[in-house]
Amino acid sequence: MIFGLFRKKNNNQAIVGRQYSVLTAAARMPQFYETMHVPDTVMGRFEMLSLVMILFFRRTRSCQTSGQEIAQEIVDAFFEDIDHSIRELGISDNGVPKRMKKLAGMFYGRLESYSAAIDSGDRAALAAALNRNIHPQAADAYDMTALANWMFGAEADLSAQSEERIATGSATLPQAA
Repeated sequence: MIFGLFRKKNNNQAIVGRQYSVLTAAARMPQFYETMHVPDTVMGRFEMLSLVMILFFRRTRSCQTSGQEIAQEIVDAFFEDIDHSIRELGISDNGVPKRMKKLAGMFYGRLESYSAAIDSGDRAALAAALNRNIHPQAADAYDMTALANWMFGAEADLSAQSEERIATGSATLPQAA
């Protein structure tokens, strides 16, 4: 009986690994960095990975238990990946928790602001939030309309995908135009 618990965990690990790989590949689409004004920097990559995680997390909020469990494990994998990346950048063991706390706060703040704009259908508010988060030091605003439009399309695309695709780690995101 106890061995069944381990098998389920292993199945989830394969599902989480497959889905996380798809999500990270989506965050790395060159169009984001070449035409949608996302800087190809460590923080630009964090912003895009956060963005696709938020879209996936939003899709799974209406899933049954298995989809929500997968989503939580994927978010956990995301934060483990960030922790690993911070360490690779040379941040000391003492500095990692402080950075992780800050990045987690940034992630959940983005979840709230992007969700509010998406839920209200306000593309301009989403573009403004994207600009504020992706270009916090910029004196002039960047046009983030294309990225906001992609997010609305990706949200619709994910919403149309079946529970089975979510639960098996087979969900996809559309290509960036």
